[in-house]
Amino acid sequence: MIAPFATDPATSRGRLHPEPPSVTRDAFQRDRDRIVHASAFRRLRDKTQVFVRPDGDHFRVRLTHSLEVAQIARTLARALGVNEDLTETCALAHDLGHPPFGHSGEDALAAAMAPFGGFDHNAHALRIVSRLEVRYPAFDGLNLSWETLEGLAKHNGPIAHPTWALAETDAAFALDLTTWPGAEAQVAAAADDIAYDNHDLDDGLRARLFDLDEVAAAVPFVNDAWRAVCRRWPGVTERRRLVPELIREQIGRMVDDLLATSRAKLADVGFVSEVRASDGAMIGFSPAMADAAAALKGFLRARMYTHPDVARLRDPAVAVVAGIFAAFADRPEALPDRWRATLPANHPDRARHIADFIAGMTDRYALRMYERLVGPSPLPVDVLP
Repeated sequence: MIAPFATDPATSRGRLHPEPPSVTRDAFQRDRDRIVHASAFRRLRDKTQVFVRPDGDHFRVRLTHSLEVAQIARTLARALGVNEDLTETCALAHDLGHPPFGHSGEDALAAAMAPFGGFDHNAHALRIVSRLEVRYPAFDGLNLSWETLEGLAKHNGPIAHPTWALAETDAAFALDLTTWPGAEAQVAAAADDIAYDNHDLDDGLRARLFDLDEVAAAVPFVNDAWRAVCRRWPGVTERRRLVPELIREQIGRMVDDLLATSRAKLADVGFVSEVRASDGAMIGFSPAMADAAAALKGFLRARMYTHPDVARLRDPAVAVVAGIFAAFADRPEALPDRWRATLPANHPDRARHIADFIAGMTDRYALRMYERLVGPSPLPVDVLP
């Protein structure tokens, strides 16, 4: 059942480049399909989520994370009565702008690009779908609908001071950056939080960076969920079977809390314009659940993201991305033919062009490029392909 505050594809603000409608799909369904078929989406399969070159097949990468976010987002959208296709599209596309090696690669590109306006993955996702994907003869980018672009730009909230990449997209197709996005983009952002909190916990346990007793002792939310799981399955003593149930329990609790809290906020909302005009997010947790999620994030930050086994790869990953950027800046003739042929003559466009190429690389390709341009990889041999 569609809620009155849902975004209706029939009233979409359209696309930058007008196209005839499809007889089989509405605007947001077409956007979703364009994301899934984009080369940038395929490259997420070999881009770091937390672990650089994980030595097991069961750890998450950017692609699997994006699919898990989309699954949670679609469930939430259906329960709230907002547009499922637009929500799923925002969820699938939210990490398209990540460079190789995750946040380490982003830090390296941000430092290299500091004289030229900087770099951030959220704005770069807009640059990818608006300009860098080359799939259509009539225009650059994917020519997504206004509502999808708005969701990608503002899924974390209004933007008062856009970076150059986002400002460029906004100048071509104004996205009302200072307002909140529709409920669909907010749902996708909440699903991202739910997914990475719980799935990073799952991966951290699998990697034995900490054990279940440690996280349960430190995070009351986890401890309470774990006790509920043990009560439900008193005869099961093998933790390997119970940890997935713990993750499901926590996701379920977060989903239930978000639905109850969001429904209360949306109870008197009759139009999507009211969602955009609000003075705060309409989709979110209760204060108690927000505190629980913050505590879990704090544990993961202290015990996983900065764990020696993860942190030891940060500086080498930064060195790879920084080294490639410096090499292309000094020797632009080393760029592949297509990128060399379109290289701008002057900065900042010249540097931004180089950063566009590097940001699109997978971890594996970046390592090969570094070895060709600079020398042996600085990454430890145990994580090399």
